Amino acid sequence: MAKNRGEIVVDIERCKGCEVCVPACPEDVIAMAKPVNRKGYHYAMPTNDLCTGCTNCAVVCPDGAITVYRKKFND
Repeated sequence: MAKNRGEIVVDIERCKGCEVCVPACPEDVIAMAKPVNRKGYHYAMPTNDLCTGCTNCAVVCPDGAITVYRKKFND
């Protein structure tokens, strides 16, 4: 059976730190960074490699700052 794995990439300069993506992630992959971007916002960042590629975070992001990449692995 193939297993989905994903990876998120956050455009940190586009992220305004609204935190909408954090509760949208079923795997608790996203947290807010302590550093700030050029606009002064704490940006979203991946915290672990448990991403399944569900794209929930990218769908709810009002700024389109998150891109999700998916890969299938055979076990």
